[in-house]
Amino acid sequence: MTIPDPVTLHLEDLAVGDHFRSGEHAIDVAQIKAFAGQFDPQPFHLDEEAARLTLFDGLAASGWHTAAITMRLLVTSGLPLSGGLIGAGVEIHWPQPTRPGDVLHVDSTVLGIVPSRSRPDRGIVTVESVTRNQRDEVVQRLVSKMVVMRRGD
Repeated sequence: MTIPDPVTLHLEDLAVGDHFRSGEHAIDVAQIKAFAGQFDPQPFHLDEEAARLTLFDGLAASGWHTAAITMRLLVTSGLPLSGGLIGAGVEIHWPQPTRPGDVLHVDSTVLGIVPSRSRPDRGIVTVESVTRNQRDEVVQRLVSKMVVMRRGD
């Protein structure tokens, strides 16, 4: 059975400056502790009291948790690329922590497009994806190079 691909944008559909906004994701204490318990078991992600005594001055989500939420938002509602989101490199910054109660969304902007000379069926698109909370504060800045396929006419 073939599942139709709801994602439709190909390399030739994109232009520098194109902007995409994702849906939202609310994060709570339970999510923060569950992710941290499995993937980043540090006290400032697991224990409110211990977290108050760190530079975070309170419970904070792992940066990797913020990155995982960002990825989910990009895949489900943020970057409608045909064939999926295929990374070819990334630079990531967390200027401030994600906190319990934050409602995150991602604003993505196409920064560059380079068609491949050796593989004419694809190119590399550079995208800046900025994850913001409900106060419009930046909790993550991600610049990624993505492999984007051309339309196979």
